[in-house]
Amino acid sequence: IGLNSSKMLRAASSNVVRRAAIGASRGAPACHGSHVLSFHTSSRREEEASETTPAAPASKGGLFGTGLSEWFTLPIGITAAVPIIKFDWYVINEETQLAAVFIAFCVALYTQGGDAIYKSLDETAQTILKEHHEAEDKVIAALEQKLEFLQANKGQVEHFEAINALREEAYKNLNAAGAVKPQHDFKAQVEKMLNMIAQEEASNAEKAKSALMEAAVADVTGQFSSAKALKKAALDSAIDAIKGGAGGSDPVKDAFVKFFHATAADAKKSTDDSEEKATKAALVAKLNGVAKNEGFFFEFDASGNPKMKV
Repeated sequence: IGLNSSKMLRAASSNVVRRAAIGASRGAPACHGSHVLSFHTSSRREEEASETTPAAPASKGGLFGTGLSEWFTLPIGITAAVPIIKFDWYVINEETQLAAVFIAFCVALYTQGGDAIYKSLDETAQTILKEHHEAEDKVIAALEQKLEFLQANKGQVEHFEAINALREEAYKNLNAAGAVKPQHDFKAQVEKMLNMIAQEEASNAEKAKSALMEAAVADVTGQFSSAKALKKAALDSAIDAIKGGAGGSDPVKDAFVKFFHATAADAKKSTDDSEEKATKAALVAKLNGVAKNEGFFFEFDASGNPKMKV
C-alpha cells in the first residue's frame, strides 16, 4: 500500500510539474509583458504621492529584483516540489484540489471579468460623484444667490434711516398743519354761520315786505272800495295822466304812503317784541342744529351769543 501511494504521489507530482511547465511555456509571452489590470474603486494618488514623497530607486526587475530572468522560478519550483511531495511535507488531497480550483476561479475572474467589474463599480462611483457635484452646485448657487441678496441689502440701514427722516419730517409738517387747521376750520364755520344769518335775515325781510305790501294793498283796496270820492279821485287822476296833463297828486299813491307812515308810527309806539323774539329763537335753533350736525367748535345760547364747546 505504501509503495502504491508513493507511486501515485510521484505520478501526481510529475503531472503537476508537467502541466505547470506546459502552462508556463504557453503563458510565457504574457509573463514578459508589463500588463497591469486596472481594478480599483478609489481615485489614484500617484501624482500626489510623487509630489510629496521622494522617488524610490529603480528596481532591477526579474527574479526577486536580482535582474535574473523570471524563468528561473520554474526549475526552482520543480526542484523544491519534488522533495516536498516525496517526503510528504505537503499532502495533495481534496483540499488542495479545492484550493487550486478556487485560485483558478479567482485568477480567471480577475483576468477576464476584472475590467467589467471595475467599469461597473467605476460607473456607479461616477454617477454618485456626478449627483454629489450637482447637489454641491445647487448649494453653491443658492449660497451665491443669498450672497447677492445680502450684498444688495447692505444699504438697507441707510434706506431705513432715510425713511425715518422722511417720517419725522412728515410728522413735523402734520403737527404744524394740525396747529393751523383748527383755525381754518373755525374760520370756515364762522363764515358759514354768517352766511346763514344773512340768508335768514334777507328771507325774513322779504317775508316782512310781502306781508306789509299785502296789508297795504288790502287796506288801500278797502278804502277805495268803500269811498266813492276816492274812486272818483283815482279815476280822474288816471284819466289826467293818460291825457298827459300835469295833474295833481295821485290818490292811490297817497293812500299807500299814508298807510306806510301809519304802520311805522304804530311800530315805534308798540312795545310787543314777541314776533321778533320768535324769529330770533327760530334762527338760533336752526343755527345750533347745523352746528351740532357738522361738529362746529361753538354754538349759540338762548340770547343768540356764541359760546365755545372745546
